[in-house]
Amino acid sequence: MRDVTITRNTAETQIEVTLNLDGTGQYDNQTGVGFFDHMLDQLSRHSLIDMTIRANGDLHIDDHHTVEDTGIAIGQALVKALGDKKGIRRYGNFLLAMDDALVRAALDLSGRSYLVWNVEFPSQKIGTFDTELVREFFQALSTHGGISLNIARLDGINSHHIAEAAFKAVARALREAVEPDPRMAGVLPSTKGAL
Repeated sequence: MRDVTITRNTAETQIEVTLNLDGTGQYDNQTGVGFFDHMLDQLSRHSLIDMTIRANGDLHIDDHHTVEDTGIAIGQALVKALGDKKGIRRYGNFLLAMDDALVRAALDLSGRSYLVWNVEFPSQKIGTFDTELVREFFQALSTHGGISLNIARLDGINSHHIAEAAFKAVARALREAVEPDPRMAGVLPSTKGAL
């Protein structure tokens, strides 16, 4: 169950996502958006979630639909891969330094989506990539993955470093949250009886 493939097809994008939560961080991501592929590679490598993504989007318009819909598809794949969530740690957090950037990420795989985004970028572009799309990706991931996600830039002057630190921090927090907890084998990490 922790190894899944999902497809998402709309008039704007066609996306296939394969995830293995018990992987080693192997990745093969091709969305047609170079910087975004680089960020997805970081998400995979540092979460240790094997990830293969194929996205064909309306890039002749802009990158927005491809980035957002990939976030939606990854979120949906995470939900499917986690199943009933019994035995996972559920929570994760990480404080990540990358050169000038310092980013904190904390998350809860609660099934209740909420994004707190305290990240500002000094520039509107990283190459040809719109920095506002970083938030759009994490909003889609949070909403469709049922994740309460808090990301904050504590320091940073370089937009590339800030974005990359955000992806890596979320990756490390996600790695912690999806891991099986040996003290909670088969037990739901909630007093409500449902997540």
